[in-house]
Amino acid sequence: MNTLVFLARHSLRRHAISTLVTALSAALAVGLTLAVFGLAVQTRAAFMGGAGGFDAVLGARGSQLQLVLNAVFQLETSPGNIPWSLYEAVKKDPRVAEAVPYAVGDNYYGFRILGTTLAVRDELRNSAGKPLELEEGGQWFNEENREAVVGSITARRCGLKVGGTFRPYHGLAFDPSMQHEEVYTVVGILKPTNTPIDRVIFIPLEGFYRIKGHVLRGSGKDYVPKENQPIPDEDKELSSVLLKLKSPEAGFTLDYTINRQGKVATLAWPIGRVMADLFNRLGWMNRILVLVAYLVMVVAACSILAALHNTMRERRREFAILRALGAKRRTVFASVVTEAACIAALGGLGGYLVYGLLFSLAAGVVRAQTGVVVDPFFFHPALIAVPIGMTVLGALAGVFPAYQAYSTDVAGNLEPHS
Repeated sequence: MNTLVFLARHSLRRHAISTLVTALSAALAVGLTLAVFGLAVQTRAAFMGGAGGFDAVLGARGSQLQLVLNAVFQLETSPGNIPWSLYEAVKKDPRVAEAVPYAVGDNYYGFRILGTTLAVRDELRNSAGKPLELEEGGQWFNEENREAVVGSITARRCGLKVGGTFRPYHGLAFDPSMQHEEVYTVVGILKPTNTPIDRVIFIPLEGFYRIKGHVLRGSGKDYVPKENQPIPDEDKELSSVLLKLKSPEAGFTLDYTINRQGKVATLAWPIGRVMADLFNRLGWMNRILVLVAYLVMVVAACSILAALHNTMRERRREFAILRALGAKRRTVFASVVTEAACIAALGGLGGYLVYGLLFSLAAGVVRAQTGVVVDPFFFHPALIAVPIGMTVLGALAGVFPAYQAYSTDVAGNLEPHS
């Protein structure tokens, strides 16, 4: 064994540049494959478990997926609005533990503004399942004032601080010409939650209704809120309602009542199943990415084969001398296979660096776009299996060059060159 290691190390040093280039190709293959597996596993887990502690979403009649993406992940437009009376009814339903209303339709430089009540403070959870916390010195909004609580990413990207002010823009997409007149004061900034909550701005629901230009149609007719006059409940409407249910059985019965018997609203329940359906539909895309990653590993193994094959002609005399000194054919064969495996193993180790770089870049994009945080240090079996697999592929790639070394004619290659 020591002889094999010595021979492999000697050869790697002699062909250092070729070794580094080949190992780099293996490192890129390993890093890409690890990044594909890591991102696929973590994004699926984050989206399936990112409901903030809620079980279901109630919204307008339409797609359950659109409803969840809009209300939970802030990634879609609202499928429509539901009347306030429906919110009141579901809030009083004995099967429902908590109901948190949402109204959307405004933004601040592309970051969504959510009109809601202080129930969101008590019921919404971060990625660790703990209640939302404010940065030191902040407080939650007074529901009667024009105040706002800002997510951590929004605050950082927009430069918002406690005591600062901003004016919302109409619509979910930023348009400089659509700025509202109302000025809101930031009274609190949330600590990072590692969820889409980090990308939103919470304001009082009543204040959202009273922003100039907003028209309420809860009663079926247009209603414009008037200053110093209460808004009739029949005119109010909501984009969605986040629900905590008292039991799984409550979900089954509500699903039957709202989705199968009713025609007014849609209940997306359970939220995890809705997101699982999305990932199952997109499973073919992940399989293609995995296949591409595997093919890149095969190409890297082929590059190891080509690099060793190209050195076999100049190393025939070296192998002949080894044989003349007493080395057995199988020793020569094993030394080349060991050399190939070492190159692949170096690539496997370098692959962790490539993986860290690729994953960090991808994680930044995922968090900026969704608020979801993925962890490059999250353990996945692929972190061990892929480098080992690359080493095995490298060893297999060395079999043909090793056979060439094994077949070296001793007498013919010991003759001095004229």
